[in-house]
Amino acid sequence: MSKSLRAGQMMLARTVAAVVLLISLAACSAAIAAEPDKRLGLGRPATPEEIRAWDIDVRPDGMGLPEGKGNAAKGETVFAAKCAICHGDFAEGLDRWPSLAGGLDTLKTQDPVKTIGSYWPYLSTAYDYIYRAMPYGNAQSLKPNEVYSIIAYILLMNDIIQDDQFELSKTTFTSIRLPNEQNFIEDNRPDTPTLEDGDPCMKDCKPDVEVTMRARVLDVTPQGEDKEAAKGAIE
Repeated sequence: MSKSLRAGQMMLARTVAAVVLLISLAACSAAIAAEPDKRLGLGRPATPEEIRAWDIDVRPDGMGLPEGKGNAAKGETVFAAKCAICHGDFAEGLDRWPSLAGGLDTLKTQDPVKTIGSYWPYLSTAYDYIYRAMPYGNAQSLKPNEVYSIIAYILLMNDIIQDDQFELSKTTFTSIRLPNEQNFIEDNRPDTPTLEDGDPCMKDCKPDVEVTMRARVLDVTPQGEDKEAAKGAIE
């Protein structure tokens, strides 16, 4: 059998197989469309406990907040036990761990300090993240009352509330507005260029590149024995 004949037979076999597959898929699709409620026998319904374990997000309007309450006086104790090792006793941040308080009026400087008080737009992000991911290494170990208390303490450290007995709860949560909320605006630009915009530039798009910020200003310069070498690399 010649090579060309054998190749032709293989091509015909592949074509027939593809046609059979398409017909089978079409038949399955038609059957599913005709019986939309028919189960495929895969998996099982999620239990209420499993749904609750996943459904923990909190929206800016308070949707998703659990029942519970706490104040800054109680939060100080919880914060000292479970948060201060990284974030400092007064939420000022330790070593390279982030600050949670302070930084007001620094966003336009060369060394902005982005904290819950100076930068974040919504308090709901604090509850969502703290409950979801903190303490580091023991995520989702905090109870709702502890989270409310921790957040109340952080608010006190940011001078957003003045009373350490103020009760933060599902009811009072949305009454707290963070100072930088109004400076966040919706970005309605498309995520990626469209065909109408033409082909995106991939090479030599800008003739001159200007350095506008250096790592030492941003305080990310590595420390240690190689400090001078790192400094030279940055400059």
